[in-house]
Amino acid sequence: MALRINTNVASINVQRNMTINNRNLQQSLERLSTGYRINKAADDAAGFAVANSFKAKISSLRVAYQNATESNSMLQVADGAFQEIEKILVRMKQLATQAAGDQITNTERDLLQTEFFELQNELDRIAQTSKYNGVTLIYSTAVDAKTSFTFQIGAQNLAYDQLRVDIDAVSTAALKVNNIDIKGLASAQSAMDAIDTALTSINNYMSKLGAYQNRLQHTMDNLNVMIENYSASESAIRDADMALEVTKFTKNQILQQAGMAMLAQANAAPQQILTLLR
Repeated sequence: MALRINTNVASINVQRNMTINNRNLQQSLERLSTGYRINKAADDAAGFAVANSFKAKISSLRVAYQNATESNSMLQVADGAFQEIEKILVRMKQLATQAAGDQITNTERDLLQTEFFELQNELDRIAQTSKYNGVTLIYSTAVDAKTSFTFQIGAQNLAYDQLRVDIDAVSTAALKVNNIDIKGLASAQSAMDAIDTALTSINNYMSKLGAYQNRLQHTMDNLNVMIENYSASESAIRDADMALEVTKFTKNQILQQAGMAMLAQANAAPQQILTLLR
């Protein structure tokens, strides 16, 4: 066996292995302290890109869920206004029915007309003031008018990730109950027909709005499922298996300690040459 002093190959070999062990130990410490298997692109270049793609999608889906929630709140404001307007129309129909018979006089009809007129004004006021974030939702004086809204309910700028909602506009003019009164027998009878038509319209509007709300609820439920599944996919790629990392950390610790001991032995080996010089 050759004995050399200037170049201690055994020591160099041990030092190289210790460098690798120390690097592995540092990586285990990083993963255990962060909980992530991938902390930088160098840890897993392909996995890093895929995990970041999932992360971006999850962020967008969370915002889409928030959009859907706010959109549903907007529709609830409109629905609440429609419900109150429907109650007003029902009361107007009651007054018109009461005024449409000869069991009362025109003097009494005038008293009923006072409330009837105030109900007409309140219907318009509710329609005008029903807003969301300052946006008028249901008011227009035009017959068959609609207010259109587009909701972003997905993570991409695609048609199927957007929902267009048309809310029917209402007012006494739009519902054709602005020029009716119950001051006389004939006008009260005509008012009954006009209010029946308005009630049919408002009920149809509420039905359509309810369908939109149900659709949005399914959208939100689906978004929650997508967020959960994408999160699971990202976790499978990015997150550390803590049990595995603890095992690796323990192994690397033992290798580090063994390396230190072997380095000491390798450095002591050349001293054996001194026995030849005695």
